[in-house]
Amino acid sequence: MGTSTAKTGEQADRQTRILEAALELLSRHGISGINMRAVAREAGVALGLVNYYYEDKPSLIRAVLHQIEEHDLLLVEPSPSMGPDERLRESLRRVADPDLLTTPYLSLRLHLWALAQANEEFAEINAAAFDRYLQGLAALIGNAVPGLSPEECKDRAADVVVVQNGMWLTTLLGIDKAAIERGIARTEQIAFGSALQDERH
Repeated sequence: MGTSTAKTGEQADRQTRILEAALELLSRHGISGINMRAVAREAGVALGLVNYYYEDKPSLIRAVLHQIEEHDLLLVEPSPSMGPDERLRESLRRVADPDLLTTPYLSLRLHLWALAQANEEFAEINAAAFDRYLQGLAALIGNAVPGLSPEECKDRAADVVVVQNGMWLTTLLGIDKAAIERGIARTEQIAFGSALQDERH
């Protein structure tokens, strides 16, 4: 049983290395930089191993997109030890984590968006992933601001995402940290509705 567990762990590690290599190549070169041989070289594994896990380039790209989806869903994963307000604020701040505001990561996101525009299947995967992220964010908003309808929660979540995407894109231009903080504050205003209240008074 111990041997089987070790073998499973080793396989998972190899798959992780392959996916990370694909992500790295996609970040640097876009879709044209990904082929099975290049991924194997980047991951430091045999070409046959890449072909064992992924039969072709599209299946590898699908796996990459699903991995990004899993990462995005973690951004809206509620922390059980926090109250509703804190959970929402923490989630809004996660998007501005220094690990995400890097040129390689943001370049990767741009390539993924471009990829979705060029391939219908990849576009469907991206759209489904985005919808799940939006649902997660809307649920956090609904818990923090009781009384909102599901439609209002989703509208606020969609408006928040517009600001978040803007933060990511403008970071590539070298925008300062103070602007990022203002961006986070703006997402909080949208999510909690304080901006709307301010406009009414």
